[in-house]
Amino acid sequence: MTEPSPLTPDPTPPPSPGGVPPAAPGGAAPLGSPRPTLSVTRRATLVATAVSALLVLAIYFGSRMLRDFDSALLPYAVATIFLAFGVAYRYTVWVSAPGARRLFTKGWGSLFSAENFRKAPTALPRMIATYLGFQKFLGARSHARWAAHQLIFWGCILAAAITFPLTWGWFTFTSSTGSGPGYEMRVWGFKVLGYDSASLIGWLMFHGLDVAAVLVIPGASYFLWRRMKDRGAMTGQRFAYDLVPLIALIVISVTGLLLTFSSIFLHGGGYEFLALLHMVSVVFTLIYVPFGKFFHIVQRPAAVGMQLFKYTARQQDEVFHCRRCDTPIDTAPYVENLEATMRDLKLDFAEWAEYCPRCKRELRGNAYLSHVKKGFK
Repeated sequence: MTEPSPLTPDPTPPPSPGGVPPAAPGGAAPLGSPRPTLSVTRRATLVATAVSALLVLAIYFGSRMLRDFDSALLPYAVATIFLAFGVAYRYTVWVSAPGARRLFTKGWGSLFSAENFRKAPTALPRMIATYLGFQKFLGARSHARWAAHQLIFWGCILAAAITFPLTWGWFTFTSSTGSGPGYEMRVWGFKVLGYDSASLIGWLMFHGLDVAAVLVIPGASYFLWRRMKDRGAMTGQRFAYDLVPLIALIVISVTGLLLTFSSIFLHGGGYEFLALLHMVSVVFTLIYVPFGKFFHIVQRPAAVGMQLFKYTARQQDEVFHCRRCDTPIDTAPYVENLEATMRDLKLDFAEWAEYCPRCKRELRGNAYLSHVKKGFK
């Protein structure tokens, strides 16, 4: 559904001087793949625990000592605490890997660089809008995939912006007259908006999650259909990793719409069962986020800094050219960063990052002809 994070090195390493990329015996992960050590696990657990504790405190004080907290939403609130723990834990483990840590540091350094801001003051907001918000890089692959991804993205953003504050008791909606139609929206106990429930604003307030569901369903259905029909997508897909997230989004959206349908047209018929099904699907999805494909949502903002890191280098004409054919590869700082990361991982072919993909293939083929096929003559 999305491209791999640019904070992760190229999963297909360039050929070794002998022509064959080194790999672990028995088809295991490539040599040099980082695994969480005990110290990393301990640090990640401490960070995740601290983040969860801070969220609990934010819920307690943000809901005015639980006065605005709705006990019916307790399962959702508990799920968000588990979500915070899982995201913080996996994020800490992720940035502890040599490659991710190096590029993560460079990316955030570019984000907060005063020099970069002076040279290109509009670069950061433009990249946030185009790369993170409208994800123009997906449009280069397929306009249909881009449109479907935009539907899912903005639908989920809208749903999260409404659901999380309500779940935590930060937002409350109360009738100013006891029975309507006038309502007040309060944030942390302070009135920020008054509206009529019969107005357009009132309708959007009460049906914002329905709008989010209408956006998500066609987007998720397109990707689910594509994974069922497209042979390229079917080749490497995994049920739990690729299909479960899409099914979960559709179930959440459909059950949410059915709740509205039940309350309006069925006078509440089947509402309790639908509410339970909706709650289970939402809680499962929130807990699943740190451990599945949805985790790229958390990784993606860090990639904006990496794009800014490359952009500022291009502005200074710091472009690295292939050592063999002189084709531009990437920015010089990025290539140097990649080589340093490969050396950190004790990969003995870091210099091959200085060749373009075409030259790598040709060198690999020549090495095969010289060292492998030669033995069959």
